[in-house]
Order: sequence, then C-alpha cells, then structure tokens
Amino acid sequence: MAAAASSLDSSCEFGDHHAPLISGLPDDIALICLAWVPRRYYNILRCVSKRWKSLLGSKEFQQSRKEHNMQESWVYAVCRLASGRIAYYVLDPFSRRRCWTALQSVPPQCCKREGMSFETLGSKLFVLGGCSWQEDATDEVYVYDAFTNTWGRAASMPTPRCYFLSTVLGNGIYVANEAYVSSTPLQTWDMYDTCSNIWIKNHDLQLPTDVHKLIPLHGMIYTIHELSPNVFYRGILGSTAGDEGKCLAGPDLALCCYSPTVLVGENLYMLDQSQGAKLMMWRREHDQWDMVGRLSPLLIKPPCQLAAYGRTILVVGRGLTAAAFDVDKAGRVIGTMYCSSLQPREHDGTQQPESFETSSETPSSSSAPLLVCG
Repeated sequence: MAAAASSLDSSCEFGDHHAPLISGLPDDIALICLAWVPRRYYNILRCVSKRWKSLLGSKEFQQSRKEHNMQESWVYAVCRLASGRIAYYVLDPFSRRRCWTALQSVPPQCCKREGMSFETLGSKLFVLGGCSWQEDATDEVYVYDAFTNTWGRAASMPTPRCYFLSTVLGNGIYVANEAYVSSTPLQTWDMYDTCSNIWIKNHDLQLPTDVHKLIPLHGMIYTIHELSPNVFYRGILGSTAGDEGKCLAGPDLALCCYSPTVLVGENLYMLDQSQGAKLMMWRREHDQWDMVGRLSPLLIKPPCQLAAYGRTILVVGRGLTAAAFDVDKAGRVIGTMYCSSLQPREHDGTQQPESFETSSETPSSSSAPLLVCG
C-alpha cells in the first residue's frame, strides 16, 4: 500500500501534491478511507481539492476499491423520448432512494443516432456505432466514465457499423453483424481490448449470416440463429472445425433467441414473455430451460429487459417501471416471485420517455428498454 501512495504522489500533476490526502493520516490509510465512499458521492469529492479530483480518476484508486471489494454496479437505461432524442438514465441500486436519474453532458452524437450498441466494462459505459438520416454508419465509440463523470472517445471500430450485435467477455467487447439488418459486409466480427484501447478485426467465413444474438457463457461467445420459423440453433463465435466438440451448451440454448437474457455468476437466465412473464434458468447438466418463477404483471409494463448486479436481477419495462429480486430466494418460491419495486425515475424537468432504443441483446422493438450494468 505504501507503494500505491508513492505512485499517487508521483502521478499528481497539481501544485498541492505535497499536501496529505486527509490531514493527519498517511496517504495509504486515506486512500482506503476514500475507497469506501460510495460512487454516488464522487461529484462532491471532486470539489474538495484538485488532488482528490485527480485521485478519483487514477488506476490506483480503482485498484484500491477492487482490493476492498467496493466495486459497485450501476444500471444504465437508454431511452427514446417523444421528440425522438435518445436519453440516458442511471440507477444506483444500492442507494436508499433507488430511482432513475438522467445523465448529463451526453455528446450530441449519442442522442440522435439509430442502431447504436451499448456495453459496460468496469466503471465505463461504451456507446458504439450507429447512423442517422444525415449520416451513414459510423465507426465512432464514445465512453462515459462513472469515476470521473466525464464523456470521451475510445479507439474507433475497424468497420463502421449500424444495427449490429455486441457483448462482453473478459476485458473485451465483441461486435458482429445482426441478421437481416446489418449495414456492413457479412461474416465479420471485431474485438476491442479495453486494456490496450485497440480493435482487432476478423473475417470469419465460418460465421453464419443469420446471427440474432450473442451470449457470453463458459468462457465462449455463443451465437444464436433462427434457421427457419421456430427452428433455432447455437454456434460459437470465432469457431473452427474442431471447436464444436468443446461446446458446453446444448442446442436448446438457442430458444432464448427473442427473449432478454442475463448472466448471474455462471448461470444464464431468460425472461419468457410469451404467456405472462416467466423467469427461466439454463440447466447445463440437463441441457434445458427450467422455470424459476413468475413475475406479477402488476409491477412492470411489458415488454421488459433484464440486468443483473451481484445476485439480484432487475426487470425493467416501459416507462422505466422496474422490479428487483434475489435469484437465490426466487428459486425457493412456488408461483409468483417476491420482488421489490423501484420508482420510475427522478423528476428533472426533462421529457418523459415514450419508448426505448433497442439493443443488440433483443430483437427490433420500439418499446423494449435497453439495459447495461457496470
């Protein structure tokens, strides 16, 4: 920890770098104290001093939070307002208020484009690609950092993309074409390494042209296809001739093709909305989907999307109506699952969201919410 404090001193570029972080405490102890402050108070901490502002954006601070198990997850919702503009909302599930708040200072490009994709890694929200009636598909990638509360640019994608699929595995973001609606040449997928800020382009002749979904599971990325109406298939992104034998998921995994899914630990969950709202879990040992429980139709307005933080699944519907439940408790309840509801959103004088932008995790829909958690 002394080494971390020394690194903080050497990396500080401001004139007050000789002053202690907290008066009367060694910097290594002060770093631990600040690491325990919840992320929602960072706007206040940044106003204390230039050194605190610099500290909150440093790798040493993020590493300290990780070492002390203080990494928090926020849920981001990307919504389309009645005016057609895209709005970004964030939910701190650990706050006592637990309500949605609008993100500010969003780049104008991220508020007007169609067909964008959204992913989170660590404390960062990535907004990838998109197009509009004034511009063709773009390769631009914008990043929101929750630690510094700032927007910036990441490395551009190798290929401009609009209406495409994306997912996260490890420290990488993977993007690929979506069936029928892709604006880029088929049979290509790219990987972004967040550590090096570099994209790797791949031409994959083994990649079918009818991919509807990407699912990260068992250290692989499964591709979900619809071969014909109600006939589904799963493959592996970047697979070779011998990779099919390594596949740990049976073909019935592809039944989630048009349903929202979320990964909790090593378990994959799906929300089946064909007849009410049923939470299903993929049973790897049986190669089938088993029902966990039903969700009360009085809590949320379908269609819905899923996000997860810790062992909790958040279900969000139209108008940002939301319900959260613990997966460990839900599996022991017969019938309707017990949930806690959330406030739709915090009033900030902006327009109410009318519909939601679709994501790479769902089929095209004008009213399904897009959710990412990080």
